[in-house]
Order: sequence, then C-alpha cells, then structure tokens
Amino acid sequence: AGPGSYTVGTMSERFDCHYCRDPLQGKKYVQKEGRHCCVKCFEKFCANTCTECKKPIGADSKELHFKNRYWHDNCFRCFKCYTSLVNEPFMLRENNKVWCSNCTAAEDAPRCKGCFKPIIAGDQNVEYKKMVWHKDCFTCNQCKQVIGSGSFFPKGDEFYCVSCHELKFAKTCAKCKNPITSGGLTYQEQPWHSECFICSNCKKQLGGKRFTAVEDQFYCVECYKECVAKKCAGCKNPITGFGRGTSVVNYEDESWHDYCFKCTKCARGLANKRFVCHNGKIYCAECPKRL
Repeated sequence: AGPGSYTVGTMSERFDCHYCRDPLQGKKYVQKEGRHCCVKCFEKFCANTCTECKKPIGADSKELHFKNRYWHDNCFRCFKCYTSLVNEPFMLRENNKVWCSNCTAAEDAPRCKGCFKPIIAGDQNVEYKKMVWHKDCFTCNQCKQVIGSGSFFPKGDEFYCVSCHELKFAKTCAKCKNPITSGGLTYQEQPWHSECFICSNCKKQLGGKRFTAVEDQFYCVECYKECVAKKCAGCKNPITGFGRGTSVVNYEDESWHDYCFKCTKCARGLANKRFVCHNGKIYCAECPKRL
C-alpha cells in the first residue's frame, strides 16, 4: 500500500465494502482512494505495515511515516534506549532501526580502550597511536594509578608511569644501583651514570676521557701519574702505561720504563737481556768486568 491518505467515519448511506461486499450503513468504515471498506478489509488489503513490529497499522492507530516507511506511534521508539521518538529528533540507521540523537552520538563516538564505553563530546581523553582513552581510564599497567595527561612509557600494548618504568625496565648503575633514565655510559658491559663514573681522586667525570682502572678505582691520567703510578728508577717520571714505554721492567722493589732500563756505564738497553746489579746500579753483563 502506498502513502495515500484515508478517512475514517461511520457510514450513514447505503454503501457496501469494496472488498467483502458487507453493508457499511451504520458501521465504521474507511475511505481510501475513492473506495469504501470495512475496518477488517482495510487492515487486510489497505493498511501499511509497521516497520518495527511488522503488523498492519489499523484505522484506529496513529501512524507515523518517514521515507516510505511506517510505524505505529507506540512502535516509534529508539532502538537502543526505547525512548519514544514522537516529536523528537531521530536517525534511521541500518535495518530500518530508528535511534535517538543521544544514542546515535554514543554509538558513533570512539570507544575508550580502557572501559570500552564511548567517549562523547566534552569528555577529557588521551590519544596515542590511533587509540583513545577517557583521561581517568589511562592508567599505569604496574601501579594502576591514573597517568592521565602525564608522562608515560609504552611497552607493546602496556603503558607505564615514569616511576614504574624506571623500576621495571631501566638499567641500574653499577655504582649507585639507581636506575639510569637517560644518558649514561658502559664500561666492561656494565652501565653507569655519567656522574658516577668519576676519578677516585679529583672526582672529575671520566666519560669520553682517558683513564686508568686500578682494582675497583678509576683515575684520570693526571691523578694516576701523580698519586698512583710508580716512578721510574731511571728517569724518575711516572710509569703510566700511556704512549711510549708501555712495557715495564720490575726488579726487586723498583720499576723502570723499558727504554730507561739500561747499563749505567755503556747505556746499552737491557730490557729482556741479562744484566748485573752492582752497588745498587744496573750494568750489562760485560761492564762490571771493566770497573
């Protein structure tokens, strides 16, 4: 049946129903498109079908229509919240279901990754890589405290506040045992804060500089020469192991640069050669014979 209008009344004249031919005089009838019919035949042959309940919309019912679709007035309700939409704004969605404006907005709104409820206009939210949360739903995976709009660290599908990330993932300094959150350096496969990797004597930072390790202590070149290095018994300068003369000759309680370990008389170099000690001085094997 089309959307054509019809009238309902009580027949005062001698008309018969267009369909069943029953007399209509004194009875309720419906006139549609120039035809008169009884109420039963109207529902059977002429009435529109309700889009929602699929039943005929009888002559006694209030009918609403929109885009060639028809509803009983009490069937014209929001598919989601069942609120009556008579005289209310609505939207026709998939499967010919009508929705109120509030439910439409909620359905089309992005869903919070935390609570899975819609994030509607006016809600404070957090967005990260095409994901969105209510501000109060964006929490630390470890301590469960709200991160909100604060700083955080992503780890796969998990998110951590700064404190929990430091405790769980940051490298620990070999000296102070506290987390290294930025910068730092590595020595012998161990991580250090730059401010912890310092000269044991002058406390200057050693990152990127030459230094010497003595057991568990580190020294810059200057402090090592001054405070730690042995003095060459020949030239009296420190034996540092840097540059020329990295080889050292040790004899009894004294040490020499390898190039300083030479015969007192003929100055022949004696490193890795036979020598003689006479009156506290070093000689080659031949020179003591000539004294």
